[in-house]
Amino acid sequence: MTKPGSEPPTILQNRLFYQGRKFSFDVNTLRLPNGVEGDWECIRHPGGALVIPVTSEGELVLVKQYRFAVAGRTLEFPAGTIEPNEDPAETVKREIEEETGYRAHRWQKLGQFILAPGYCDEIIYAFLAQDLEKLETPPQQDEDEDIDTVLMTPKELEQAILDGEPVDAKTISSFLLAKPYLQF
Repeated sequence: MTKPGSEPPTILQNRLFYQGRKFSFDVNTLRLPNGVEGDWECIRHPGGALVIPVTSEGELVLVKQYRFAVAGRTLEFPAGTIEPNEDPAETVKREIEEETGYRAHRWQKLGQFILAPGYCDEIIYAFLAQDLEKLETPPQQDEDEDIDTVLMTPKELEQAILDGEPVDAKTISSFLLAKPYLQF
């Protein structure tokens, strides 16, 4: 299999349509490696980092977060956008505290994956966090976040996924990466 990023298309024309707070949207005229030419849209994203916090009892710390794009709440592992020049490990250390009120003392990188390669270049970096400490005074959540913390066993999360509950794709993907480390 060819590694992502190793077969860039030829850019014939580049047009930026929108520059937002966290991502940009462009439409480019490209020549693909197979010779086909056309216009393709892409969301350009700096990447995200996700943490799977596990309590000493083996429970997973998740968040139920309101997401305007789906007009409802989704079940997710804490995650955030990587800031400019920030290591993904620093992103998850910040996000776990802000979103859940926990601090982890043991970390393990699980891997990375491409979130939606049909229209976005975002890569998610997944980490396992253990040896958790509940913070007496957690940092303030971002103003636009509407989050509740949820504790679930791995079996309960797996059942929620299988039952079709609103669990986001990055949580499902990273749960698969973490399964060998979890107590079922």
